[in-house]
Amino acid sequence: MTAQEKCHDVHTHDHDHGHGHTHGGLDDFYDYMEAVNAYRKTFATKQDVLEQTPDAATRELLLHLQDMGVETVFDRFDQQQPQCSFGLAGICCKNCYMGPCKITKKSPRGVCGADADLIVARNLLRAVASGTAAHGARGRESMLALKMAGEGKIKVPIAGKEKIYAVCKTFGIDTKGKTLNQLAVEVADLLLEDLCRTVPGDHKTVHCFASKERLETWEKLDILPISAYHEVFESLHRTSTGTDGDWKNVMKQFLRTGVAFAWTSCLGSSIAMDSLYGLPKRSRSMTNVGALKKGWVNIAIHGHSPLLVSEIVKVGQSEAFQQKAKDAGAKGIQFYGICCSGLSAMYRYGNVIPLSNAVGAELVLGTGALDLWVADVQDVFPTIMEVAKCFRTTVVTTSDSARLPGAEHYGLNHDHSNIGEIHDIAEKIVNRAIESFVDRRDVPVLIPQYEVEAEVGFSVEWAGQQYGIPNIGKALENGDILGIVNLVGCSNPRIVYEKAIVEVAEILLKNNILIMTNGCASFPLLKLGFCSQRALGQTGEKLRNFLGDVPPVWHMGECLDNARASGMFHALSGALKTPIKELPFAFISPEWSNEKGICAALAFRLLGMNSYHCVYAPVQGSKNVSTFMATGTKEILGSEMIVDLDPVALANRIVADLKDRRRKLGWTV
Repeated sequence: MTAQEKCHDVHTHDHDHGHGHTHGGLDDFYDYMEAVNAYRKTFATKQDVLEQTPDAATRELLLHLQDMGVETVFDRFDQQQPQCSFGLAGICCKNCYMGPCKITKKSPRGVCGADADLIVARNLLRAVASGTAAHGARGRESMLALKMAGEGKIKVPIAGKEKIYAVCKTFGIDTKGKTLNQLAVEVADLLLEDLCRTVPGDHKTVHCFASKERLETWEKLDILPISAYHEVFESLHRTSTGTDGDWKNVMKQFLRTGVAFAWTSCLGSSIAMDSLYGLPKRSRSMTNVGALKKGWVNIAIHGHSPLLVSEIVKVGQSEAFQQKAKDAGAKGIQFYGICCSGLSAMYRYGNVIPLSNAVGAELVLGTGALDLWVADVQDVFPTIMEVAKCFRTTVVTTSDSARLPGAEHYGLNHDHSNIGEIHDIAEKIVNRAIESFVDRRDVPVLIPQYEVEAEVGFSVEWAGQQYGIPNIGKALENGDILGIVNLVGCSNPRIVYEKAIVEVAEILLKNNILIMTNGCASFPLLKLGFCSQRALGQTGEKLRNFLGDVPPVWHMGECLDNARASGMFHALSGALKTPIKELPFAFISPEWSNEKGICAALAFRLLGMNSYHCVYAPVQGSKNVSTFMATGTKEILGSEMIVDLDPVALANRIVADLKDRRRKLGWTV
């Protein structure tokens, strides 16, 4: 045996006994590549969408744009096939410029020496860091606005008095003798500290809002975060060239960053928004493209940041600007919601009609009915500009973080130094919409006649007033409610657009499972009637009797409002005096497609809840990381990640798992 062979033998021996794996699982190389290639063959085509999408309006608009020769996300997805199997497996590394490297049987390590386990783990950690930054960045804007409103630096009324006092109680902030504005500043300062703390200390939101059982679990695992900024900073540091070479340690930071995401980027941001803009109000709205109005100044709001959007809606709904639109020949000004900005504005201000998630945005533009498209941050695909040009729709960007070539820009500066000018900026944008309406009068409009009424604005506070949290807990215990799930996530053209969400919801409701929803996944549920009283006809008898006249799908808002769902799970856990990990709860994101989607699933798994999906994470190139993601957190967190490409089989698995949890509790099944 040569010296090189002896060294290799010792190296392999160390891996076998010191780390519990065999050189990145190379013996399984052909197996996982075969699995990835088989997975790739299941991806939906545009034709599949045309034949199987549950929303007839989607089909009609897709054919309309196809006839016009206008490209959409579904065309581009087809053009990308076959997608890279190394990328799908997570074993492609571009972290330095000695590569890019891919792991094969011939080359089991990258140039730096990283094996499949390490590369897959590092890619996942970078994704979670990105998702944490995404929600955290727009949350920071709301935190700053809350602080500045309390200090009187911006003229934005503080509408969330009830929320501020409730949060002060949880944080232990003394309210005696203090004004609402003073308390708003204290809350904002605390949230900002948790966002960007650099000197190690307790993350106050985690310690004040998380259950004792979870705090003890996370402390034992050493995954309590310092701050969101710190954990994102640390995640990028660990995955930089030649730093953390232990895949297990990388995945530990993956969990820690997930805690930071859940309790600052998500909950902290939600607290700031509710404190400044007020709690959701349960209300009704028409939804789907049939609700578009001809002859009106039609403004779509698309993205995630509520500060400027809220002011635009207020300005546009004012009597003065409604009259201004009428003077220009319109019937008035109407707002429509695309993705999360629309959902947030909808449940707070009313009369904002939800139309589509991010993947369907091009189809909505294809109606020709929109005069102005307000694009702020996240899930705004750059190709909306091409469709907008075809229909002469004016596109306006509002954030320095998100510019689009060819769009007009009226927004906040990088340092938010003009945050006090948001009213003036909002007026410019609404005036631009009226001008665009006048310039577009000759543009042909095609509006498929599909619309339905939906109810929105559900929250933990509403549930407490409507039923009482203890009574919901009793209904769960006695079987009137078999289980409760949070059905959320993005849309993903790998599977037939919105089909999985609908098929999963149908099976869950038949089995008396209450559904909470928000964000992009909520749009098919809105458009197809699941968020209305008529959906009670699709539920089991027990759930229907408990709900009365309330829809069986509770729409809680935008994707950030996962915090409301986790709040509901925490409240019920407290009422039942049982840890979340033992209760019949689940997180479901059938079509997840981006970094925030990984973060959201991780956030609920950290609570001890299983997550269920119809899309694989890019981990198949590492047997060890695949196992960790699927079942490796069962013992330490109480949760698993379950993937089934068949949404019907996935839904049936969820029902079976919830029943199993009930049996273990000794509850009726």
